[in-house]
Amino acid sequence: MNKRLKSDILLLLTAFIWGSAFVAQKVGADIGTFTFNGIRTFIGGLSLIPVILVLDGINKKKNPADERTPEQKKADQKLLLLGGLCCGLALFVASNLQQYGIYFTTAGKSGFITSLYAVIVPILSIVLGRKVRPIIWVCVLAGAAGLYLLCIPAGESFHLQRGDFFVLLCAFAFAIHIMIIDYFSPKVDGVKMSCIQFLIAGGITIVLMFIFESPDWGAILHSWFPILYAGIFSCGIAYTLQIVAQADADPSEASLILCLESVFSVITGAIILHEAMDPRGYLGCLLIFGAVVISQLPSRSKKDRLPAGE
Repeated sequence: MNKRLKSDILLLLTAFIWGSAFVAQKVGADIGTFTFNGIRTFIGGLSLIPVILVLDGINKKKNPADERTPEQKKADQKLLLLGGLCCGLALFVASNLQQYGIYFTTAGKSGFITSLYAVIVPILSIVLGRKVRPIIWVCVLAGAAGLYLLCIPAGESFHLQRGDFFVLLCAFAFAIHIMIIDYFSPKVDGVKMSCIQFLIAGGITIVLMFIFESPDWGAILHSWFPILYAGIFSCGIAYTLQIVAQADADPSEASLILCLESVFSVITGAIILHEAMDPRGYLGCLLIFGAVVISQLPSRSKKDRLPAGE
């Protein structure tokens, strides 16, 4: 099996895990937003520790001599901690908005609304003085039309339902999270930064769990499978698969494959939770997916990509 095909398979598996994780989040939503999210995110961070130890061992064998000065090592460590802190705070906001919103809506709708981060990122880039291709504005209009069809029932006035509104806010928060990752990831170890962000986001959420919720340990143990799946698989394994796969993948192709996350969220929601939408909703999903895919296509002059989400 050639490297590119292997990478595509790993990316497809990553998209499936992320998409199916919406079902796990939906199933675990009853135990409380902070309770479910705090435990699963912290577990995700812990699951990356053995991965880091293994990768460090491999790197030491390949490059036994570290030529960095003590000052450089200290500066690199500070940058890693800063990146992990910033990413962790952004992830804390995004993931809890998503988990709260998914309680009031379906896993499939949550997956598609969340995927709008891929369209939101280039819009937010304008704030940083970056140019935005004209096609992105077409994607924004298509995404807005899809969101309207997906979230507003026929015959009703324009308003987002409670869950849809919070998931839409989560898409904006994930867009900010992606931009932070885009800044720090070329400068630090991506897996280590991911571990730090999960531990920080999970730690803060667990504190809020004890302040604002009354954890039912019986219910938590009853929801052990969705918690572990969302923690170990969605956070730990899927992120590591993405890192490994994108080393040999074409950037634009990788982004397109990862966009299938939203499709898998609808498929697994329909199979496992028996969720269903009317034709209007499916048309909305199609418009959103089309907008996301087109927004990820590289320009003719420069093959840029937007980092994929979690």
